Amino acid sequence: MRCSKCGRDNREGRKFCTSCGTPLVAACPKCGAPVQPDESFCGECGASLSPTNVALQTPAVEIAPGLPLITERTVPSTTVEGERKTVTVLFADLKGSTELMRDLDPEVAQAIVDPAFNIMVDAHVS
Repeated sequence: MRCSKCGRDNREGRKFCTSCGTPLVAACPKCGAPVQPDESFCGECGASLSPTNVALQTPAVEIAPGLPLITERTVPSTTVEGERKTVTVLFADLKGSTELMRDLDPEVAQAIVDPAFNIMVDAHVS
């Protein structure tokens, strides 16, 4: 079965393309109705479904009414817009804290380390 999106040949019985993940649907070559692999004729229009006539198609996707359609391609801006801010990152490794808190409730562990973090933050900010 050939994927309609990327063109990869997939083994019979696959439901998704093994290359791009697109759903594989056998469709009637005449009317496009979905068909089962073991059917010989289309149940909608009666067309022959010999293996050479059955095409794989990506299922049609309906767009919900009221959704805006994108009519032009958006190109990323080459200029940076917005506000730039200086950010400070504080990293602290409290020796032995992992072993200390391994068996504690998370809220209890936080209550133990919060005072140390608050002291470090206050020292940095002031």
